[in-house]
Amino acid sequence: MKLRPAFVAELVVNLLLPWAAYRLALPHGGEVGGLIASALPPTAWSIVGLARFRRLDALSAVVLLGIALSLGAMALGGGARMLLMRESLASGVVGVAFLLSLFTKRPLVFYLARATVARETPEGVARFELLWQERREFASAMRVLTLVWGAGLVGETALRGWMAMTWPIERFLFVSPLLGYGLFSALMAWTLWYRTRIRRIGGTHGLLGDATV
Repeated sequence: MKLRPAFVAELVVNLLLPWAAYRLALPHGGEVGGLIASALPPTAWSIVGLARFRRLDALSAVVLLGIALSLGAMALGGGARMLLMRESLASGVVGVAFLLSLFTKRPLVFYLARATVARETPEGVARFELLWQERREFASAMRVLTLVWGAGLVGETALRGWMAMTWPIERFLFVSPLLGYGLFSALMAWTLWYRTRIRRIGGTHGLLGDATV
């Protein structure tokens, strides 16, 4: 597999530059100034992507939401280490939303998958609705996907929270993004494996090619 330049750039922006910005700003602005500086590269990356493509991808949205949440927590009296939780706060909110949706009529993954199908095939939405109504195993699969993603995101938030409060800041800045990419990759790998089970349900072949989280 070849590494795409855009992916390499994303790794540099989210792994190397935050640590470098923190190190450069620390002597002048202290921990708070260094942490704010570490948030600038991923923020700028997200803004440039929005201006260039006129859309915001999910990962960039999580970064921006997390930074906004952590800055808000600091303004309300939270410590400087709240900034370390920027992506985790956002992914935790998303994870809780996934889990809470299990108590509603339809889980969140159903709506995300249906939206993807709607972009790919005109008749996809109608087939999706029919599967939900007539195939109990399909509905159960949507709930399992929602549960696993919700639990994974909430678990990551708890782990990163512990790391943020107990680890040295420089170590956290370097390890935390690796943890985020690792968890996302693990969830995606499991989702691709689990999708093969969903495809065995009658009527889903060709419908769920990319219609997962």
